[in-house]
Amino acid sequence: MKTLFLLFDSLNRSALEAYGGTNATPNFNRLAARSAIFDNHYAGSLPCMPARRDMHCGRLNFLHRSWGPLEPFDDSFAGQLKSAGLYSHLISDHYHYFEDGGATYHTRYSSWDFIRGQESDPYVAMVTPPLERFRAQYHPLQFEETRDGHRLQGMINRSAVKQEADYPIVKCVDAALEFLQGNHTSDSWFLQMETFDPHEPFAAPARFRQEYSAEDTGYEGPILDWPRYRKVEETKAEIAELKANYAALVRFCDEQLGRILDKMDALGLWDDTAIILTTDHGFLLSEHDWWAKNRMPFYNEVAHIPLMIYHPEMTLPGGSRISALTQTTDLMPTILALHEAEHPSQMLGKVPKQVLGQVLGQVPEQVLGQVPEQVLGQSLLAYLFDQLRDARPIALYGIFGGALNATDGRYTYFCYPENMESQELFEYTLMPMHNRSLFELYELEPATLYRGFSFTKEAPVLKLPAFANAKRSPRQGGFSDTQTCLYDLQSDPQQLRPFRDATIEAELRKLILAEMRAHEAPEELYKRFDLT
Repeated sequence: MKTLFLLFDSLNRSALEAYGGTNATPNFNRLAARSAIFDNHYAGSLPCMPARRDMHCGRLNFLHRSWGPLEPFDDSFAGQLKSAGLYSHLISDHYHYFEDGGATYHTRYSSWDFIRGQESDPYVAMVTPPLERFRAQYHPLQFEETRDGHRLQGMINRSAVKQEADYPIVKCVDAALEFLQGNHTSDSWFLQMETFDPHEPFAAPARFRQEYSAEDTGYEGPILDWPRYRKVEETKAEIAELKANYAALVRFCDEQLGRILDKMDALGLWDDTAIILTTDHGFLLSEHDWWAKNRMPFYNEVAHIPLMIYHPEMTLPGGSRISALTQTTDLMPTILALHEAEHPSQMLGKVPKQVLGQVLGQVPEQVLGQVPEQVLGQSLLAYLFDQLRDARPIALYGIFGGALNATDGRYTYFCYPENMESQELFEYTLMPMHNRSLFELYELEPATLYRGFSFTKEAPVLKLPAFANAKRSPRQGGFSDTQTCLYDLQSDPQQLRPFRDATIEAELRKLILAEMRAHEAPEELYKRFDLT
């Protein structure tokens, strides 16, 4: 089996026609027509690298640690595949992989290709930026004149984009096409083509805004395509401009996806190549009076995300909808199952007999039993073959230090502690790194060793107080709107009417408690959320 894993960052369900959106996305539609479309797929840990640790390891990250690298005891799907002798390759312009807080992910693959220049990637070297030119070129909301933040480097990077071929996403797809052309005759491989887009800044070639002219948005000012993580304060025209630029960038992503699908057609790869397409999380575009993610409650615009899976032997018709509740942590065992890194006896009843026969005849002996016992996600392959299986009863998701958020498919529940700051909170890690920095010495000084987790394979980990001023997300302000509440997704799918109901909350808290126990959540979290 060959697998193409297409990962877009901050790709909203509402931006795709396959999920009811009005933005023209013909190539996402084209893939959806061949795939199983998962309608109740949710994020796990947020934001960027915590989500990727969930994907790599098949278990939630945010209960124990904030943003950081893979740990020495983690079983990454890429590492598992490489150990089994299967070639894996990462192509990405997601520069967080190459900062302190992501430094151990890309090295799990057999090879990798890093495309430079997205957002504040320290790529273009410019000692003296043209600040006055930038000040005139960009809206005051996104202009910065110091290097303390990351918007100045973003403006510097954009000065190097002279033509469409210079956009990082185009270079990512160029590299993917080169890999497909050079390796399409090989029997098996795993290719992850990951782009930072449509993550902010929402920068796309001007032609993708042709149907969203200045008259349509009413905006006539300088470039405005990079919202801040805060409450909406912009004018109606500015809001429309930001949303139009996001839509344009999604259309740019769609066109680039089309180039990959064209290559699949040209090389006949549909016969032996599986495709998984998804994202890490969504992005609020003024809904609920918020921009972005991390700080506010994790409404479905952020947590409810797209997932499409194509398998050349799937028995479901293309375009079939899967209503089962699934989550980011399910991707790891799904990828291993695609490459038969699951003992054949575990696959009985999950796939048709003719496929099972192929598996039994092809699994290398060294691969058997390679799905680690600490993986709590579940392979989604059974759904592609219309096999009955027990559905996940709840999806638990969140950010370190924030709320416990959960859904059973009918209700969503945002559970906040009585006081966000006063209760004890610890990070458990052997890799004490934040997003762009190491832990500072004052964070390390009170460290103790903790030996209470089985998923660390009996290795002790550092137990570090989670100081409120540490350089972790959310970094553009603290948590806001910290109200425990329910939403009924059946009668209120837009989550506009919060309510409380003791009976419903009690049932959801039982499910949350079971999920936390399965993940060996640290004891202080049970006290923090009164889940004793």
